[in-house]
Amino acid sequence: MIESWVYVVVCDPGKSEQFLGLYDRERNVDFIPAFESKDAANDCFLTLPKEKGKKYEIQAVLMDELTVEATKNGFIVAMVDNDGNIIK
Repeated sequence: MIESWVYVVVCDPGKSEQFLGLYDRERNVDFIPAFESKDAANDCFLTLPKEKGKKYEIQAVLMDELTVEATKNGFIVAMVDNDGNIIK
């Protein structure tokens, strides 16, 4: 089995870290944006909504683990391009 890695934005890295979750009004869904490459994540990072005072960083995570965590918390994982558009 091939493990696939994706890149996500993590809020408050460390003990209280969590994945950045967003809401898509058009699709009426809560999602965690995931990127195929670190470059795509970096390109989109500045356009993502963020809370003032929180620290953010881009981290690699296994897609299977991300999907499990997302589902447990009522989110889906959405692959996003470097412009912030959901691609799948």
